[in-house]
Amino acid sequence: VQLQASGGGLVQAGGSLRLSCAASRPSSSTGDMAWFRQAPGKEREFVAAITLGGGSTFYADSVKGRFTISREGARNRAYLQMNNLKPEDTAVYRCAARRIGPYSDVHGYRYWGVGTQVTVSS
Repeated sequence: VQLQASGGGLVQAGGSLRLSCAASRPSSSTGDMAWFRQAPGKEREFVAAITLGGGSTFYADSVKGRFTISREGARNRAYLQMNNLKPEDTAVYRCAARRIGPYSDVHGYRYWGVGTQVTVSS
């Protein structure tokens, strides 16, 4: 499964962005999906995850109430709507698929996409 993230960019604090993750195979192959991010000089960290059917979602405390993860099975895509962005949200965002461990574990997914840069200016 190949994953391609897009939608990143430069935005002012308080603004919004919508990230998209396109999968090369159907949901039956991608399973549960997630978004992670990595800021310069920091470890990769969990942002949000969504189950195969979209019925359950999970968020890092730092993004709860501001970010929303969703998926569109028919188009083999997952999304991350990011509102009220803060400078500390600046990072490379990567999507992941086919969960093999805990939802928030950076080693918990089999497939990873190339990241998209999100930069939030103050």
